Amino acid sequence: MPNNKTEASELKRMGAKVHKNSGRGMIKGDGSLDEFVVDVKEYNKSYSVSIDSWAKICTDAMKVDKNKSPMLQLVLRDNGRVIRLSVIEWSILEDLIERLKDDDG
Repeated sequence: MPNNKTEASELKRMGAKVHKNSGRGMIKGDGSLDEFVVDVKEYNKSYSVSIDSWAKICTDAMKVDKNKSPMLQLVLRDNGRVIRLSVIEWSILEDLIERLKDDDG
């Protein structure tokens, strides 16, 4: 069953800084990684992303740092399998791709 300890473990696994007391409303978002404020969601088998849930992730990210983008780190578990997905806005992905192209020359 997911809990704050497993969320912290996931954040550390990806190299993110854990936000203390994030679940208690002290600092929104579960952690920060480079340009992102990360919200970790762990579920067995499935998770549904809605406009409302994404809006809350975006609002929480803005409360932490207006210069960072929101990221949903989704961890799905089923019979020992673990699938990790990162959800970001399309425009952010496009920007990352462009920067990679620029770095490649």
